[in-house]
Amino acid sequence: MTRRLLISYLALALLVLAGLEIPLGYLYARGELARASQNVERDAAMLAEVTEEDIEEGRLDELPDVVGDYAERTGSHVVVTDRQGFVLADSAPAGRVGVSLAAEADIARALRNRRTVTTTTDGNGRDVLSATMPGASGTTVRGTLRLTYPLGQVDARVHRIWGALALTGACILAAVALAAVALARWITRPLRTLEAATTQLAEGRLTNPPDDTTGPPELRRLAASFTHTATRLQHLLKAQQAFASEASHQLKTPLAGLRLRLENFEPYLDARAHPSLEEAVGEVERLGRMVQGLLALARLENTATTPEPVDLDTVLTDRVAIWEPLAAEQYVALDITGPPAGQVWAIPGGLEQIIDNLLANALRVSPPGTSITLHRIPGTELHIVDQGPGMSAADRERAFDRFWRYSDSHHDGTGLGLPIVRHLVDASGGTVTLHPGPGTGLAARIHLRPVAAGSRVVRGG
Repeated sequence: MTRRLLISYLALALLVLAGLEIPLGYLYARGELARASQNVERDAAMLAEVTEEDIEEGRLDELPDVVGDYAERTGSHVVVTDRQGFVLADSAPAGRVGVSLAAEADIARALRNRRTVTTTTDGNGRDVLSATMPGASGTTVRGTLRLTYPLGQVDARVHRIWGALALTGACILAAVALAAVALARWITRPLRTLEAATTQLAEGRLTNPPDDTTGPPELRRLAASFTHTATRLQHLLKAQQAFASEASHQLKTPLAGLRLRLENFEPYLDARAHPSLEEAVGEVERLGRMVQGLLALARLENTATTPEPVDLDTVLTDRVAIWEPLAAEQYVALDITGPPAGQVWAIPGGLEQIIDNLLANALRVSPPGTSITLHRIPGTELHIVDQGPGMSAADRERAFDRFWRYSDSHHDGTGLGLPIVRHLVDASGGTVTLHPGPGTGLAARIHLRPVAAGSRVVRGG
């Protein structure tokens, strides 16, 4: 943001300088050309009077000295002709004395007692100011004088003023840049501290509150308001985390005691009541698992963690090795297929919980003699496919809702496994969806972000 503010300030200053200096330089250039033209015209008229007097009195030998002195002092070129247009004097070293110039337009006009002032080019291709004056007394023309002045000197003065304007503009821009940097830093300092504070808060902590002592008043008030809000939010999160932790401990003992009391009733009950007792014990167990699932989900939602690189292949191999004995008891095979997936981004411990929950759900519905396939697809995608009864499209849409259970299922799930999976996948920056599997099965597709080359890799588990 500092760079953008600096660029905007400099662009505005440059626009103002361009609006002021370009017209100023243009007016100065036109004024220099007009002054040079007036000076050349005035000098040409004065020299024409002097040479006309010399021609009238027959002092032709003085003409070269007159035009030579002037030309040497001013760097110009002077040519004098008689009334027929023949050159009487030329200030150039290789003068054309005796040559007729009557056919040239400006000389012809001067012989008709008309003056000419114009910008043209000389024999060397240089731009010059040319003033051609008749040497006349009244209506009698005794000769002409042509004075050409090189525009190089005028251009040099114009270039100097443009250079001075450019230097002035550069100095002004430098001063504006220094002031803009100081102003931009003053404005953006609270924003930088606020950005750092929001990052810390997103990670679940706020150790460095934003600076509310510098910057514009609006940003100071915003920083103070953010600090107040973040402090209250941290208190609420801590209270909720404390409640989840305390509830976890407080609920375990009553549930365990309730199950024990129910089991102690078994010797005193009629045999016909034993099925009901077993159902009651099962409901207590399911209630215990549901409490544990709720507490686990609450802890996940209350804990902000940052994804880190994890080796998907290593985690997959480890989890399958752990679940294979339980799967073997149910006569279900676990197969890993597909090429190695490499490293993915996942929150610490999240990938293990994702695979565990999906495998647990798949094992509950897998008939004996079937298999569960964990298929890796290039692009860090993992498919966990079972051969169970599957789900309809409407059921797959609701499967990630809390406490939702498949209407035709006979297992004792709590309806919290898939919501936990979705939360873990979302926190890792990925996606999870359910699709029909081969035959009547179900396929859970997890897509996680791949780790770019050079990132720090942390072994899963």
